[in-house]
Amino acid sequence: MSDARFEVHEIEHTADWAIRVRAPDLAGLFAGAATGMFALLTPLAGVAPAATWEFRHDAIDAETLLVDWLNELLFEADRRQIVFARFDITLLQAEPGAPAASLAGVAWGGPAGTLSKAIKAVTFSGLHIVHDDAGCTADIVFDV
Repeated sequence: MSDARFEVHEIEHTADWAIRVRAPDLAGLFAGAATGMFALLTPLAGVAPAATWEFRHDAIDAETLLVDWLNELLFEADRRQIVFARFDITLLQAEPGAPAASLAGVAWGGPAGTLSKAIKAVTFSGLHIVHDDAGCTADIVFDV
C-alpha cells in the first residue's frame, strides 16, 4: 500500500503542462502523479468514488511504467467519462536500474463537473525519476 504523503506542483512549461511530484517512496510518487494529473483537469474534492478500476502493468523500467500507467488512466477515464481521484498501489516493483518494472492496484473515481483542461497524453519529455534520501521526485510533462 502506498504512503499517501506526496507533493504536486504545477510547473511552467513552454507549450504543454507539467507537474513536479515529490514523495517519500516510489508508490507515493506514482499515486501523486496520477492525483496531480487529474487535479489539472478538475477539482478532485467533489469527485465521489462511484467506480473502481483494478490495474496491473509491466514495463521495462520505472519511467516507462509511470508513463504507460498514466496514459492508461487517461484512456480509462475518458472511456468511462469519469476522473480518478484516489489510488491504492498494492504492488510496485521498480528498482533503479532493474530490467523490468511492475505495478498493480485499484483506482477510484467518479463523474466530474466541468473539465477545465484536456490532456492528450503523458510524455517522456525530460522524465527521470530521481531517488535521494528524501524520497523520489519526477517532473511529468503532459501533451495538451
